[in-house]
Amino acid sequence: MKVCVAVTADGQVDPRWGRADRVAIADVTGGQIRGWQEFAVAWGILHDQGTEGAHHARIARFLRDNQVQAIAAHHVGPGMERMLGSMDIRLVTGVSGDARKAALTAL
Repeated sequence: MKVCVAVTADGQVDPRWGRADRVAIADVTGGQIRGWQEFAVAWGILHDQGTEGAHHARIARFLRDNQVQAIAAHHVGPGMERMLGSMDIRLVTGVSGDARKAALTAL
Protein backbone atom coordinates (compact mmCIF):
# COMPACT_ATOMS: atom_id res chain seq x y z
CA MET A 1 0.00 0.00 0.00
CA LYS A 2 1.29 3.48 -0.81
CA VAL A 3 0.74 5.93 2.01
CA CYS A 4 1.37 9.67 1.74
CA VAL A 5 2.21 11.85 4.74
CA ALA A 6 3.28 15.51 4.98
CA VAL A 7 6.76 15.71 6.53
CA THR A 8 8.96 18.34 8.12
CA ALA A 9 12.71 18.59 7.59
CA ASP A 10 13.31 16.64 10.81
CA GLY A 11 11.04 13.73 9.87
CA GLN A 12 7.95 14.71 11.85
CA VAL A 13 4.38 14.93 10.57
CA ASP A 14 3.75 18.38 9.14
CA PRO A 15 0.29 19.40 10.40
CA ARG A 16 -0.30 21.44 7.22
CA TRP A 17 -1.34 18.66 4.80
CA GLY A 18 -2.70 20.88 2.01
CA ARG A 19 -0.01 23.49 2.59
CA ALA A 20 2.92 21.13 3.15
CA ASP A 21 6.30 21.93 1.66
CA ARG A 22 7.31 18.25 1.57
CA VAL A 23 5.47 14.96 1.50
CA ALA A 24 6.68 11.40 1.67
CA ILE A 25 5.26 8.31 0.07
CA ALA A 26 5.80 5.15 2.04
CA ASP A 27 5.50 1.78 0.35
CA VAL A 28 4.09 -0.36 3.15
CA THR A 29 3.94 -4.14 2.93
CA GLY A 30 3.35 -6.60 5.74
CA GLY A 31 3.20 -3.82 8.33
CA GLN A 32 6.68 -2.56 7.41
CA ILE A 33 7.91 0.35 5.34
CA ARG A 34 9.69 -1.14 2.31
CA GLY A 35 10.31 2.17 0.56
CA TRP A 36 10.30 5.87 1.49
CA GLN A 37 10.52 8.68 -1.02
CA GLU A 38 10.24 12.38 -0.20
CA PHE A 39 9.06 15.08 -2.60
CA ALA A 40 9.35 18.87 -2.43
CA VAL A 41 5.79 19.85 -3.39
CA ALA A 42 5.68 23.48 -2.21
CA TRP A 43 1.93 23.28 -1.61
CA GLY A 44 2.25 26.02 1.01
CA ILE A 45 3.34 28.50 -1.64
CA LEU A 46 1.12 27.16 -4.42
CA HIS A 47 -2.02 27.13 -2.26
CA ASP A 48 -2.53 30.89 -2.57
CA GLN A 49 -1.63 31.15 -6.26
CA GLY A 50 -5.00 30.12 -7.61
CA THR A 51 -8.40 28.79 -6.67
CA GLU A 52 -9.05 26.11 -4.09
CA GLY A 53 -10.29 23.84 -6.88
CA ALA A 54 -7.06 24.28 -8.84
CA HIS A 55 -5.05 23.50 -5.72
CA HIS A 56 -7.07 20.36 -5.02
CA ALA A 57 -6.61 19.30 -8.65
CA ARG A 58 -2.83 19.74 -8.28
CA ILE A 59 -2.82 17.50 -5.22
CA ALA A 60 -5.13 14.96 -6.89
CA ARG A 61 -2.75 14.70 -9.86
CA PHE A 62 0.20 14.12 -7.53
CA LEU A 63 -1.67 11.41 -5.63
CA ARG A 64 -2.89 9.71 -8.82
CA ASP A 65 0.52 9.92 -10.53
CA ASN A 66 2.13 8.29 -7.48
CA GLN A 67 -0.62 5.68 -7.00
CA VAL A 68 -1.31 6.76 -3.40
CA GLN A 69 -3.90 4.59 -1.67
CA ALA A 70 -3.96 6.18 1.79
CA ILE A 71 -3.08 9.41 3.55
CA ALA A 72 -2.00 9.90 7.14
CA ALA A 73 -2.54 13.53 8.17
CA HIS A 74 -2.88 15.69 11.23
CA HIS A 75 -6.03 17.18 9.70
CA VAL A 76 -7.54 18.19 6.35
CA GLY A 77 -10.31 20.59 5.48
CA PRO A 78 -13.80 19.48 4.42
CA GLY A 79 -13.13 20.16 0.72
CA MET A 80 -9.98 18.05 0.75
CA GLU A 81 -11.78 15.31 2.64
CA ARG A 82 -14.51 15.22 -0.05
CA MET A 83 -11.92 15.13 -2.84
CA LEU A 84 -10.01 12.26 -1.25
CA GLY A 85 -13.26 10.37 -0.68
CA SER A 86 -14.22 10.79 -4.33
CA MET A 87 -10.81 9.39 -5.28
CA ASP A 88 -11.38 6.42 -2.94
CA ILE A 89 -8.22 7.26 -0.99
CA ARG A 90 -8.26 6.18 2.64
CA LEU A 91 -7.79 9.10 5.04
CA VAL A 92 -6.52 8.73 8.60
CA THR A 93 -6.42 11.98 10.59
CA GLY A 94 -5.17 12.95 14.01
CA VAL A 95 -1.62 11.70 13.45
CA SER A 96 1.45 13.52 14.75
CA GLY A 97 5.03 12.82 15.73
CA ASP A 98 7.35 10.62 13.69
CA ALA A 99 6.20 10.60 10.05
CA ARG A 100 7.28 7.01 9.39
CA LYS A 101 5.29 5.74 12.37
CA ALA A 102 2.34 7.86 11.24
CA ALA A 103 2.44 6.27 7.77
CA LEU A 104 1.97 2.86 9.37
CA THR A 105 -1.23 4.06 11.11
CA ALA A 106 -2.96 4.36 7.74
CA LEU A 107 -3.09 0.57 7.46
